[in-house]
Amino acid sequence: MENKQSLPGKKAIDWEEIRNRIKASGEFIEHEWKLEAEARKKILEARAAALAREMKDEEDVDGHLNVVEFLLSYETYGLESVYIGEIYPLEEYTPVPCTPPFVLGIINVRGKILSVIDIRKFFELPEKGLTGLNQVIILRSDKMEFGILADSITGVRRIPAREVQPSLPTLTGLRADYLKGVTKEGLVILDADKILSDPGIIVHEEA
Repeated sequence: MENKQSLPGKKAIDWEEIRNRIKASGEFIEHEWKLEAEARKKILEARAAALAREMKDEEDVDGHLNVVEFLLSYETYGLESVYIGEIYPLEEYTPVPCTPPFVLGIINVRGKILSVIDIRKFFELPEKGLTGLNQVIILRSDKMEFGILADSITGVRRIPAREVQPSLPTLTGLRADYLKGVTKEGLVILDADKILSDPGIIVHEEA
């Protein structure tokens, strides 16, 4: 089939040029559509990020603490979940020589070696023997990660910040330094940020 046809008194039609124009128009439309889709994606991502910030702000304004509760020497303690990476069962551990008494040892968590702190000794609390209920609460920050031993995990709670009292007369000395507050039910909330950043607690795995 020929690309050009002519009629008497009329200019010949250049079909090849028409096809090229149609192709160029299609490519232009496709390019514009991709730009639009990309722009829509960026707008949606920006909205999602803004919504996440909003939710965080609302949570902060809401004034609640999400706390993991656990037992230590027959007392109930809590740590804010924002500092907890995971909770790992204490199946086995390796003692490390030449470390402070409060260092239980090290554990292997999916190939990662972590120190485990027995804060019962650190807080000079009565000690219980290890059982199958013992758990390791893995605390994390930008610069530090280690586990603390818990006798058992008792639950998760959302506590209004206004219900957390800053001090308790019966808590003095070392424990008070790591205290975030106490609820009216007697739940002792530890300051995970202080625990993670205190050089007196930090023990490197290569020790």
